[in-house]
Amino acid sequence: MKAMILAAGKGERMRPLTLHTPKPLIPVAGKPLIQWHMQALARAGLTDLVVNHAWLGEQLVAALGDGTPLGVRIQWSAESEPLETGGGVQRALSLLGGEPFVLVNGDIWTAFDFTGLCLPPGKHAHLVLVDNPIHKAVGDFHLEGVQVSNPLEGASTLTYSGIAVLSPQLFAGYEAGAFALAPLLRAAADRGLVSGEYFSGIWLDVGTPERLVEAERLAGRG
Repeated sequence: MKAMILAAGKGERMRPLTLHTPKPLIPVAGKPLIQWHMQALARAGLTDLVVNHAWLGEQLVAALGDGTPLGVRIQWSAESEPLETGGGVQRALSLLGGEPFVLVNGDIWTAFDFTGLCLPPGKHAHLVLVDNPIHKAVGDFHLEGVQVSNPLEGASTLTYSGIAVLSPQLFAGYEAGAFALAPLLRAAADRGLVSGEYFSGIWLDVGTPERLVEAERLAGRG
């Protein structure tokens, strides 16, 4: 199975750090954030990677090349401008092939073990869900066993971690261009096509300089 890392965003909330450095190359404990993901994927046997890039993307390509020093094979999906999460994945489908693939947001920090992550038969997406972080009062989805649904009023909610297994079928009928992934997942959840699992371990959305400091602390503890 292949894996894709989303790395095309401008990281505007991380400015001024991202004015001259793409967010995936910002170091955490002396190592670029994206490198932590690549090594975790490689440990799980996911060594065939696709990475999209836009903002300062030439720096990513120059720093990581074809991935050989990290024990992975990188195919680059260049975007003239960011296509958002859904559009970026759709553009890369020709590189990902016709089988389900792992998707990882490039701006998270986590101790998640990708080993064994898979897409159950008959599903279009499998999501890793986490507790709602302090900066997010209401989560994204409701999890009942392994079934993911859009939450009704009063239902418990969890946050989408930015880790998933997706089928190319999820993107059927969507035209090329910039669009978010979330509406596709919500539509699939309404059709009963989304499964999920709960992860209680270390996870952090590294979206601000303050959370970058927290990622440094967690990395040092690990």
